[in-house]
Parts: sequence; C-alpha cells; structure tokens
Amino acid sequence: MAHDGSEDGHAAPLLTPRPESAVPRWWKWNMYPFACATLASMTTVLMGYNLAVMSGAELFIREDLGLTDAQTEVLTGSMNLYMLVPILAAGWAADLLGRRGTLLLASAFLVAGALSMSLGRSYAALMAARFVTSVGVGLSLVVAPVYNAEISPASTRGVLSSLLDIFINVGILLGYVSNYAFADLPVHLGWRVMYAAGVLPPVLLAAGVLAMPESPRWLAMRGRYAHARAVLSRTSDTPAEADLRLEEIKRAVSVTVVPRSRDDSGAWTELLVRPSAFVRRILICVVGLQFFQEASGIEAVVLYSPLVFKRAGMSSSDRAALGATVAVGAVKTLSILVATSLSDRLGRRPLLLASTGGVAVAMASLAASLRLGATSACLASMLAFVVAFSVGFGPLVPAYGAEILPLRLRAQGTSVGTAVGRLVCAAVSMTFISLAGAITMPGCFLLYAGVAAAAFVFVYTRLPETRGRSLEDMEVLFAK
Repeated sequence: MAHDGSEDGHAAPLLTPRPESAVPRWWKWNMYPFACATLASMTTVLMGYNLAVMSGAELFIREDLGLTDAQTEVLTGSMNLYMLVPILAAGWAADLLGRRGTLLLASAFLVAGALSMSLGRSYAALMAARFVTSVGVGLSLVVAPVYNAEISPASTRGVLSSLLDIFINVGILLGYVSNYAFADLPVHLGWRVMYAAGVLPPVLLAAGVLAMPESPRWLAMRGRYAHARAVLSRTSDTPAEADLRLEEIKRAVSVTVVPRSRDDSGAWTELLVRPSAFVRRILICVVGLQFFQEASGIEAVVLYSPLVFKRAGMSSSDRAALGATVAVGAVKTLSILVATSLSDRLGRRPLLLASTGGVAVAMASLAASLRLGATSACLASMLAFVVAFSVGFGPLVPAYGAEILPLRLRAQGTSVGTAVGRLVCAAVSMTFISLAGAITMPGCFLLYAGVAAAAFVFVYTRLPETRGRSLEDMEVLFAK
C-alpha cells in the first residue's frame, strides 16, 4: 500500500504535489491560515492539561477523599470512555453547526468541567465533572484537526495540522507545572487549585475562535461558494491556488470517485455499512494509526510517570517525582517542533517510521532499566520515548487521518478513528496499575514495545505518502 497513487485512468488532480523547492520557507508562509489553525488547535490545551494534571492530582485526591486503587484508576481513565459520546457526535455537530460553532460549544463545556472538578467534594461528583469536561475535549479533539486540514494550503498543511499536538502537549506541560507548583499546598486545597487554574483559558479561547473564519469546505457543502472563495483567497499561497482549491472542493461536493447508491442513507452508511474498497483502505489507515498510537503506552507515561519514577527508586517524596515529570513534559513539547518543521519537507511516512521504531526501542529500554532499578537509565529512557513519540506518532496521526479522508466522510471518519483511539486509551489508563501488579511494571512497558514494533510494520506496509497533495486528490491515491 506504500505507493505514490499515480495510476492511469484517473483524472489528473488540479493541485499536483509540489517539488520540495516550491515549499515556502517559514518566513514566506501565509500567516493568516497559521493564525486560524493556531486558534483552533489551542482549544485542545485543556485536554492535555486535564490529562496531565490528574497524574499529580491523583496523589492528593486519593489521600483527601480516601479513594481505593480501583477508584483512582477509573477516575483517571474515565474521561477517555466518556469522550466516546461527544467524539461520535462531533461529526454530526461539525456538519450541522460548522467547524467554528462546534469549537465554541467545546469551549463552553471545558469551562463548566474545570469549574465542576475544582468544586467536587465526592467521588461521584468528580466522575460527573470528568464527564462534562470530556464533552468539550471530545468535540475539540475531532473538529480541530478537521478544521486545520481544511483551512491549510497544501504547502504547509503538515505544519499547520501538527499544531494540534503542540498545544495538547503545551497543556500537558502546564498540567505538570501546576502539579509541581501547588504540591506544597494543603492536601484538601492543592488539587482543587490545580483544576481551578483551567477555568480561564477556555473563556479566552472562545473569544479567539469567534475571530476565525468558517472552513471553506463546510461553506461549500452549504452552497455558500462566494464565502468559501473569500476564505480561500486569504488562506491560499496565491490567487490562482485559491481558484484551483475552490474547483477541487466543488468537484468533491458534487462528484465522487465512486458513485453512491440511491438507497445510501448517508456518510455513516458509506463509511461503516457499505464501504467501497478505497474507503475501506482509508478507514484501515485511520483506525490503525489511532489504535497503535494509544496502544504503544503514551497514556501510561502521561498519567503515571510519577509512579514510574518512584518505582525506579527516585526520592520517595511526591515533589521529586513531580519535578522529573515536568522535565519529561518539557522535552515532549519541544520535540514536537521537529515534526512541525520536517513534516512538509521529509513527508509524513518517514517521520512515522522513525517515530514508531524509536518508540519500540525506548519502551524496551525503559522496561530493562526498571527491571535493573537504574534510576538514571529510567529517566533517560522515558525522555527518549517522549522524543520518539513526539517527532511523528503524536502530531502526525490526527493530521494524516484528517487529510486522507474524503470531504463527505471527513468529520464522521475522524470521529470513528478518534473513538477507537479513546477506547484504547481508556484501556491503557484504567488497567495500568492492575496490569503492573499482574505482570510487573517492566512487563507492561515490554508489552508496549511490542505494540510499537507492530506499528512500524503497519506504517511500512499500509501508509502511502501524502505530502503536497490536495485533500481532494486523496481518493485517487487510495483508489487501487
């Protein structure tokens, strides 16, 4: 499946892949789509923050509310299960309300969730607050990558799509910093302040989202071609490219590579009930990437790194483990810049291959260092893991999925892939403590290393390169 997609018998795409010399340098970028993609991506900051802040807050919530290990696991991983409902509904919402309107709705739920979490006084109240937060996170997790892919010109789509993971990791880093900063507060107060700090950002982000234009592809789906052309004129590299992008969008809206049958009830039917061969190939790539991304153990690292460092023999104080976790978060965030700068030059596939291979090696090293009780080697392996994950696996999975899905299936297909990822994420986060007790913590990480090795094989055999192609050209790429 790793082919270039050129095949006799298919119409030539209006936007052909650009040679590397034609890809603009960062100082020649059109900054308007960059600003729009940045605002959309920033809605995911609270996802990263809520995931990471739990890694430290759980140490204090357990003591304050007297939670058991099982309750702690469920509370920690529950958001991934709760997200399934908004994730599956996000495609419908994005097509009904628009990409921008759905992101505004997500911000409202994020504010309510952060406030509810900080005020929770029982296990049941915290579980309810996690559900409210998950609605906002689920909506933004699906719609933000779709919006970024649709607003971006082909020349910088890799960079702009990877902004999503940058801001998730900014949120993760802020969560770790919050854990460390408030670790000395009284037990009953510290974790509440950690969550209360997440109330203001969504309010500010909602104001920014209001300034964004709607996706030109959504406008075209509603027959608003004049508005779509106006947006494309500001988000394309040249006026000629804006005209070509609009023509490709019109073609995607009105004509498909594989005609839909008369009794087809919609996108979900075409996607899941009666998928064509090329839709099936695309769906395998989208779902497979999401599965392997989460099954390789990233959630165990993000949520349980303080416990891992304690298991490795680090100082018994919570503050020392939280300090090491901040270092991991900082390295993870900075590493994403590598993928951001190289995805439009080297391509998605080489970075994904390097990332999956690096994750497999780093996880095996982490398992060995834990088995030997080597604290320094454990920290080094953890840092190597987050670097390997962040140069490809992290930022490129949602970006790749959003760009290969055809327009009519993009929102729903992204929902399916994200839902699979969240299910796997929930399985990892809600079983890590129990699994470590059953097969030891080194055994857990060795298992994750095997999954990452399988991911390398999957990328090598299944994924074609998409760099420089128009979104509407993806059907030709997979129509074999």
